[in-house]
Amino acid sequence: MEPKYKRVLLKLSGEAMSGESGFGIDRSMVDRVCAQIKQVVDLGVEVAIVVGGGNFWRGRKALDMERATADYMGMLATVMNSMALQDALEAIGVETRLQSAIEIKSVGEPFILRRALRHLEKGRVVIFGAGTGNPYFSTDTAAALRATEIGAEIILFGKTVDGVYDSDPDTNPNAQKFETITYSEILNRNLKVIDSTAASLCRDNNMPMAIFELSKNNDENILKVLCGENPGTIVKE
Repeated sequence: MEPKYKRVLLKLSGEAMSGESGFGIDRSMVDRVCAQIKQVVDLGVEVAIVVGGGNFWRGRKALDMERATADYMGMLATVMNSMALQDALEAIGVETRLQSAIEIKSVGEPFILRRALRHLEKGRVVIFGAGTGNPYFSTDTAAALRATEIGAEIILFGKTVDGVYDSDPDTNPNAQKFETITYSEILNRNLKVIDSTAASLCRDNNMPMAIFELSKNNDENILKVLCGENPGTIVKE
């Protein structure tokens, strides 16, 4: 198996961490994802990860709370998911470092780009927790930002849907899936598969993204994308 990329950033949705329950952390699902990540690392690919927090908390839905406070709570949820990923990866022998955009010294390192790059060069998986560290920015945007900073060749976006559709496939049985699409099309069509700020950042920095389903029934998709297949949708400008 020959990988197509040398350095990638994997973006995991919080919902993908919760499995079928939709809330919290499903350890069996996390273990399946981590087994794939180990296979990727064993192929010599450098891997960074950004994980969402929607399995615990979505700040933008806390309408009775000040937005910045709600968003900071969401960042802490991503740190919990990051810790769970780190524990599962290290349990199977994958050396891992957690860097948090919000300084939590007892949990992980602060985000320092040069240190993150050094970890990647040494074959360690680097997990970026707490998003960008700023309210009003999603973890989609954090993934686009960190991928650009570390010089990743592609963002692998594992979600609970199997790609980009022209409408919501949950409510429209006739929704059409795109095999490829541009960031400009996503923005012009107002498709909600990724945050508009993230789409703009990826477009402006020519950062491709592969969006695919990550579930117990599709637990080889990370490897498929890595080796040049397209089980979901490829987004590029």
